Amino acid sequence: MYTGKVYKYGDNVDTDVIIPARYLNAPSPDELAKHCMEDIDASFATKVQPGDIIVGGANFGCGSSREHAPISIRACGVRCVIAASFARIFYRNSINIGFPILECPEAAAAIRNGDEVSVDFDSGLIRDETTGQEFHATALPPFIGRIVEDGGLLPYLKARLEKEA
Repeated sequence: MYTGKVYKYGDNVDTDVIIPARYLNAPSPDELAKHCMEDIDASFATKVQPGDIIVGGANFGCGSSREHAPISIRACGVRCVIAASFARIFYRNSINIGFPILECPEAAAAIRNGDEVSVDFDSGLIRDETTGQEFHATALPPFIGRIVEDGGLLPYLKARLEKEA
């Protein structure tokens, strides 16, 4: 079980809001992190703490197909994103870089900005520690969970190839 403070955003948070295109040439994830969410929440990058959680509405991560969006969120220290739904490309990019995300419309609707939330990635249990409410997201399938645990698709494949060698 993992616990963090929530930063909550609405529906259709697109990748250009998560990391504005003017920063896509940043030389590192740490540089991207300095500008994460700045067009929707100008102080986010300065107040977010390692382990915090983003909660979003429907269609979180819509827009472009670039991996910069989940990379910038992870580089800020955010532990996971919970949303009512994710744009499919953001979902895949998050898994590809080893960043955990959970879909749960009920949790996304009920959890408030600033709440403390606990997440169990294996079971999909989400508990709002502030209100005591519990929600059940669909847990990641075991093979996707292993990709996330290994730090992303490439480290996962590398580990599998080394085991087979």
